[in-house]
Amino acid sequence: MSGHTQQAPIGILDSGVGGLSVWRQIRALLPDEHLLYAADTAHIPYGNKPAGLVRQRVHALAEALVGEGAKALVVACNTATAAAVESLRERFAIPVVGMEPGIKPAILGSRNGVVGILATEAMVRSQRMAHLVQRYGPGKQVIIQPCPGLVEQVEQHALHSSETTRLLQNYLAPIIEQQADTLVLGCTHYPFLLEPIRHLTGPALQIIDTGPAVARRLHDLLAEQGLLNRAGQGGQARFFSTGEPSSQAALFSRLLGFAVQVEVLPSPNVRAG
Repeated sequence: MSGHTQQAPIGILDSGVGGLSVWRQIRALLPDEHLLYAADTAHIPYGNKPAGLVRQRVHALAEALVGEGAKALVVACNTATAAAVESLRERFAIPVVGMEPGIKPAILGSRNGVVGILATEAMVRSQRMAHLVQRYGPGKQVIIQPCPGLVEQVEQHALHSSETTRLLQNYLAPIIEQQADTLVLGCTHYPFLLEPIRHLTGPALQIIDTGPAVARRLHDLLAEQGLLNRAGQGGQARFFSTGEPSSQAALFSRLLGFAVQVEVLPSPNVRAG
């Protein structure tokens, strides 16, 4: 594989800032890789939109990232993965890594067989969710909780607001009442709410975030295909949004803990469809 291809960036996409929780895991595991991050802020949230529209948006983001030279794509959004990961793999000849709620590790790791899942409305309705629960959940109690409004709270950086607390109390109540010992964060926005979730559930609950597993999968695919950047110089990062760049830059910076600049997402030459 040519050095030029190894030096090419990895494209990471999401409806908004949720995928930054995955970005952090990728950066930690692959410090030498150049990363491109695209947030579709103008169309957030994906969780209440038809799958066809989500697929169209995800393809538009992917086209833009491939246009910027991405050697691999990470769909850092469960809803977008359910809607579009198969069609992305058909369309692009580069590795495409999707998100999957950690239902399998949650059920296998549960001691009492009671597992809670926090997810977007679209994810709750998706075939992917149904398939995972059907495959790994027989004989177990799986509580699937749609969480409208949580993504928007993270997008406003209202992580500790009274409204966020109220939403979390409502959504966690049935999971706590039925004494689940394991909780799946079925949306990449939710790891940013780990502290308030933990505050409400107490320390005993096992919480599953699939970000680290996605980073490992990306590493393995790049290694298999000879695409790892071995220059050892530390990777650069660029951030794009379909929203207003300056307000997005403030939000990205607060969530990541360092100052970032956000660029307007370039329009790809190829029409997304």
